[in-house]
Amino acid sequence: MAVEAPTRDELEQLARELGFALDTRELDAYLALCSELLHAHEVIELLPEPRAAIRYPRTPGTRPTADENPYNAWHRKTAIKGAPAGALAGRTVVLKDNIMLAGVPMMNGTTLLEGYVPDMDATVVTRVLDAGGEIAGKAHCEAFCLSAGSHTNATGPVHNPHRRGYSAGGSSSGCAVLVATGEVDMAIGGDQGGSIRIPSAACGTYGMKPTHGLVPYTGIVPIEPTIDHAGPMTRSVRDNALLLEVLAGADGYDSRQCAPVVHPYAAMLEGGVGGLRIGLVREGFGRPGAERTVEDKVRAAAALFGRLGATVGEVSIPLHLAGPAINGMVGGDGIVQTLLCGDGFGVGRSDLYPTSLIDFLHGWRRRAAELPATVKVAALLAIFVRSRHGVRYYAKAMNLARALTAEYDAALGHCDLLLMPTMPMTAAPLPGTETSLEELVRRAFEPVVNTGATNVTHHPALSVPCGMRDGLPVGMMLVGRRHDEPTIYRAAYAFEQAADWMAL
Repeated sequence: MAVEAPTRDELEQLARELGFALDTRELDAYLALCSELLHAHEVIELLPEPRAAIRYPRTPGTRPTADENPYNAWHRKTAIKGAPAGALAGRTVVLKDNIMLAGVPMMNGTTLLEGYVPDMDATVVTRVLDAGGEIAGKAHCEAFCLSAGSHTNATGPVHNPHRRGYSAGGSSSGCAVLVATGEVDMAIGGDQGGSIRIPSAACGTYGMKPTHGLVPYTGIVPIEPTIDHAGPMTRSVRDNALLLEVLAGADGYDSRQCAPVVHPYAAMLEGGVGGLRIGLVREGFGRPGAERTVEDKVRAAAALFGRLGATVGEVSIPLHLAGPAINGMVGGDGIVQTLLCGDGFGVGRSDLYPTSLIDFLHGWRRRAAELPATVKVAALLAIFVRSRHGVRYYAKAMNLARALTAEYDAALGHCDLLLMPTMPMTAAPLPGTETSLEELVRRAFEPVVNTGATNVTHHPALSVPCGMRDGLPVGMMLVGRRHDEPTIYRAAYAFEQAADWMAL
């Protein structure tokens, strides 16, 4: 596409909007200079864009019927076969629908992306296929991934597999449902504030938010680079470790990655918890909306670790209480930068950019009414605060993230693992048609009270199903040192082998 030079009237209007006071001579000079400098854009437009080859054949798949999709968890069904052999041979994997799968329509939960078909595979897609896995399709997620409930997808709510009419958690809602029901073996979710762990807790699956940068985010629609994570969701600890083993490691594109430390996770599950020090985070209990029964189940799970040989005690991380505010500030400003100012992707990173997605979302303002309420309120607030205070609050939140990280590191200096409820309540009923706008937004954000902190501290965290309350799963969260996923998996595996969580 050719970039046209601005007209004199257009340049004059832009100058006024930017606060430039240009006289007639200056305006003419800048008009001539802009026309000259557009030559660089012409050069860029004519050069071929580097893209990795799409090595595995596929079709666009199908949109499942209502009968095939009772929980509204599927966005698209496919059957993309990978290599004939490998660690994932015979396994089916579903992708959260913010992950690009070349040739297969994606939606990211919003009508603004309907009709978009990616022209590249995310790195995680290629790694699954290279390992012999089969991509079974795309799972519904929350609109632009900005909700911890499961009620903001443009096609309707995603239902909890244990009880229809209840939340499946978000934003990787469909992934958790399809894993929990056994329709797929594994899923790859995304997590910027709890979006892997919260649906895992709500649906009774294992969900790992790995160390920041361990799994490449290339080809996945972002919210904010410093809190973007992708990771595995499975029905067993072993499968979770196996999938992380396939996904982990630098890909040469993702600027979030800085010498990630990779382990043979699936081969490191044995050994039990004897000698491990596990700290119950005091501030992770008694949070707003907490249910006493849920917290009792998590404390009972901690006691089981004690019977298995671990030393279990209480630790304090005072700034954990501010985790949702710190993470929310970073994520709220981030979605303004990536979606509103950056056409769905943003700038400032040496990543592999999906220019077709950027082109597709460039005209979002013409359809801004279709944005979900969660994005609208985040945008309104972030832009208002910026108009009054610039980026001060984003900057201070990033500085506070360092202080929160230091508190987590100090606690993990005395403990091998930290333990708390993933979310302090079980899945709530889905909002009804008469639910107010205020309540819809509150319900989207209320479950993140414990999960958001580790997105900004970058520590790995795994949601482990640890019991049932009135027929709905309860999840506990295990947090470890950065790049120490093996210790988390070892503890989770010992717990899994020692008890049937559905009977607890």
